[in-house]
Amino acid sequence: MVRKYVQSGWLYKISAGVYVRPESTGKLQPHWVEALKAVNEQLRLPVHLAGVSSLTHQGLSHYLQLSSEQIWVGCQSKQALPKWFRELEEQNWLFYTSSKLTQTLEKDFITIGVNNREVKASCAELAAYEVVNAIGKHISFEHAAELFQGLVNLSPRKIQSILNRSEAVQANRVFLFLGHYYQHQWSKRLDEQQITLGAGKRQVVAHGRYDGRYQITVPASFIKAEENQYE
Repeated sequence: MVRKYVQSGWLYKISAGVYVRPESTGKLQPHWVEALKAVNEQLRLPVHLAGVSSLTHQGLSHYLQLSSEQIWVGCQSKQALPKWFRELEEQNWLFYTSSKLTQTLEKDFITIGVNNREVKASCAELAAYEVVNAIGKHISFEHAAELFQGLVNLSPRKIQSILNRSEAVQANRVFLFLGHYYQHQWSKRLDEQQITLGAGKRQVVAHGRYDGRYQITVPASFIKAEENQYE
């Protein structure tokens, strides 16, 4: 029966046992939302729309052109995902993993609408964490900071919960630094004593300036003269 559907053009085979119904435009590759939903809902693999992509599709980012965007996919292991998904033609995936977040909870995720479909995504607070944890690997400090500038309505309760579960010392410090840098109200309601901040200095960027409060090196433009009191 499947062979007849393929021969008639009703289905298109993209891999062994994997078929897609061509769109009315004649496109033979599934939209990334369809592919992500299939992996999450049909294969029951723990994947989600992460980081910058999650913020973008929640309307919290204005720095990507959606026609050619890179899609952040949160997963436990890239290699655990099916080959057809990883190698989907014309798709620019960015696979994000974090072993430093000891656990994720149901409340860390939301369902958002993309291209008239519903997809599992990081809540804004988790997406912000994923962004800072990717600095130096997938995103620049400056781009992360631009995103944080607009994150004025994050939940301090959710942030506290996520950072309490995080063992990523540098990401925790940068998250707190950016919150205070932009004077977001949520940053004033966090109990930093519950958060793992480690000891010693961390070089987040090369050739930057040192922030004494969180003991990190950041771009010079982010250091104010009065902050030298922490050095």
